[in-house]
Amino acid sequence: MKWLFLSVLFTIISWLFQPAPKSQQSGIATKISPETQSTYADHTLWQFLLQQHVNDEGQVDYQGFLKNRQILESYLNILEGNQPTSKWPKNEQLAYYINLYNAHTVLLILDNYPTESIKKIKNPWGQKLIPLHDDTISLGDLEHNILRKMGEPRIHFAINCASASCPKLSNKAYLANGLDNQLNKATKSFIASERNQISEGQLNLSKIFKWYKKDFLDGDIRTFIKNYSKIDISVNADIDYLDYDWSLNGN
Repeated sequence: MKWLFLSVLFTIISWLFQPAPKSQQSGIATKISPETQSTYADHTLWQFLLQQHVNDEGQVDYQGFLKNRQILESYLNILEGNQPTSKWPKNEQLAYYINLYNAHTVLLILDNYPTESIKKIKNPWGQKLIPLHDDTISLGDLEHNILRKMGEPRIHFAINCASASCPKLSNKAYLANGLDNQLNKATKSFIASERNQISEGQLNLSKIFKWYKKDFLDGDIRTFIKNYSKIDISVNADIDYLDYDWSLNGN
């Protein structure tokens, strides 16, 4: 833990001595060009916050996050100042956008805390809150217009909607190096969790599989789940969907 603390401290100090993103100076989000971009985004601060305030079951200590809100905002400033370009490897882009989504979801809860559910917040996925590429987008824009279009269905088990029935918020930041293993782990964990009830002939599934059906092997949900489950699922297994619990995933 000592190395992580020192790394976070160094990152905070480095950030404090950097100029603010242009969007903070002018009020307009500015796209970072490849010519001015020397490194990929650093997710150290997010990793630190997740380790401090999210347990292995994905329960979130929002009160703890509130105490460290300045660190969260510093991390989001780092992301704003170092945005993906088409020249970034796909895994760097995916890790960036997954972490961006999760961090902004936490910030949305903090901005409306205390709340019993993200659905108690007015238009939670439609608010234009995220500065990105000469625009300000919503969580919904980020999910549907960026992440889903990247052709990686496992993102549905990595992004978190701050609710009990959602895939759990990982207490590790997503990183390009090892991203495939992280996404596999998140997918297997969600499918095997109480959010789904799976047997050979019956699939009682999270509504995530209903809402985003076409993302999973173009609608072949049985085969997709079988690839990440130890259960030998029948090709004729019946499918039903469970009620979704939107209560807050923490305190």
